[in-house]
Amino acid sequence: MTLRYPLAPTQTGNHLSMSDVSGELVYRRGKEVGKAVYQNRALSKDGISERLFAFLFSGLVYPQIWEDPDVDMEAMQLGAGHRVVTIASGGCNILAYLTRSPARIDAVDLNAAHIALNRMKLEAVRHLPSQGDLFRFFGAADTSHNSDAYDRFIAPHLDAVSRHYWERRNWRGRRRISVFDGNFYQTGLLGLFIAMGHRVGKLFGVDPAGIMKAQNIGEQRRFFNEELAPVFDKKLLRWATSRKASLFGLGIPPAQYDSLITSGDGSMASVLKARLEKLACDFPLKNNYFAWQAFARRYPQPGEAALPAYLEQRNYKTIRDNIDRVAIHHANLIKFLAAKDAGSVDRFVLLDAQDWMTDDLLNALWTEITRTASVGARVIFRTAAEPSLLPGRVSGSLLDQWTYEADASREFSAKDRSAIYGGFHLYVKRAA
Repeated sequence: MTLRYPLAPTQTGNHLSMSDVSGELVYRRGKEVGKAVYQNRALSKDGISERLFAFLFSGLVYPQIWEDPDVDMEAMQLGAGHRVVTIASGGCNILAYLTRSPARIDAVDLNAAHIALNRMKLEAVRHLPSQGDLFRFFGAADTSHNSDAYDRFIAPHLDAVSRHYWERRNWRGRRRISVFDGNFYQTGLLGLFIAMGHRVGKLFGVDPAGIMKAQNIGEQRRFFNEELAPVFDKKLLRWATSRKASLFGLGIPPAQYDSLITSGDGSMASVLKARLEKLACDFPLKNNYFAWQAFARRYPQPGEAALPAYLEQRNYKTIRDNIDRVAIHHANLIKFLAAKDAGSVDRFVLLDAQDWMTDDLLNALWTEITRTASVGARVIFRTAAEPSLLPGRVSGSLLDQWTYEADASREFSAKDRSAIYGGFHLYVKRAA
């Protein structure tokens, strides 16, 4: 899940050699994303849809990750000494994983905007003066001096490519970093998608933010049943969501749309209704910062409700002490794993990337996962539909080397506060 500026061959960890900068500054919008998404002829209906998605996905998509890192860490049994390979996305997960002190985290992504965001987050943890400054930068909305903090504390330590990304000016002459002076989480495709959801609700006389007045789960469910649920029966919304492009703002490509729609009654409106019901009703608002972002359009203030792990004060010292254990890689995940030694990875986090993949790519990925996995290694991923997508698509000779933890997968899926996915899946590497 990523935007494209290709990583220089001489990149090490979070830094680039200056000799590679000129080539890095030419963004190849959508090219690598397209390689991951294209499955149909360019001029076919599905092919045009795929290419539109790749173009949109070449910018910032996820200002925050929309997978629950607490569930990830429990499922992985993540601990000291573990070597982790994960897709980077918005980077909240990576910093959360550092609370368990793994030996190393390699974060890989194709999207250059996500790479720039992850690199900036690392330097912010390293160089902002305090935990309060870190929260103001990534947790608070409408902090007008965040771009000044970037200039003083972060930019001098940031690689040239990421600096170019954040300091590039738009048609109004404003630098991209200025989005942190307002509400960063209302930007990117995901932020725009949530904003559109609020506009649609208000079009039908419903303010989704009204759920934030609920004092308990019972009141949350009452608001959902009486206010939000009826919107999904509106003909206009059902028509709009029947178009694959309607979910591009969630980072859902056409192939994943086809998988997602199998979870409901054949209409995307029913699928979205069920996922929103889980988000709105299954967890107390005080415990679910994903619901805060979806309905309140912000994170809670400290003490108001739960925050992402990397913004909780109690985790600050551990994360900062462990920050040098992370390396960010702008790369194709399969090629990245192919360059690693056999048995050198203990934990794999694939997010929902496999929903995009053809059978050939899935088999190539699991060939490298199986080769690089240590005994007892754990792989976690999410799918738009409920079942695991691997049986019948990935070679039996590969899957036979893994145990699918079906009961645990269902339990972790139920615990996932982000509520957007149909299934959470855990595979464990068997002893030879």
